[in-house]
Amino acid sequence: MDRRRQTGQAGEDLAVDYLRRLGWRIVERNWRFSRVGEIDIVAVESAEERQTLVFCEVKARAGTGFGEPLEAITHVKLQRLHRLACLWMATHEMGYDKVRIDAIGVLSPPGAQATITHVKAVRL
Repeated sequence: MDRRRQTGQAGEDLAVDYLRRLGWRIVERNWRFSRVGEIDIVAVESAEERQTLVFCEVKARAGTGFGEPLEAITHVKLQRLHRLACLWMATHEMGYDKVRIDAIGVLSPPGAQATITHVKAVRL
């Protein structure tokens, strides 16, 4: 596995651990729909008897030489994620009060502790 893929996988693992610490339930990881693309994390956030289905896009980087991780989530990527979320919901049983798309940036420089930035309800 190349270094970029290792960084991405490690970032997704850190994001999943982070969401679980928040009390979220992970429903699915790396859900792929043919050639349309992939959803990194599908999770459920429960708060005050309400459940929100959350589609998370994770971007991980080892440094900021090419910008912060969240800067890599473009408008086109968000449109694709929205389309994938609709496809996921069409193929799975629904029973959630709300649905939203979040973005999680993981910066993990070698030899330093990783930092996680979580943006809820990313706008298209």
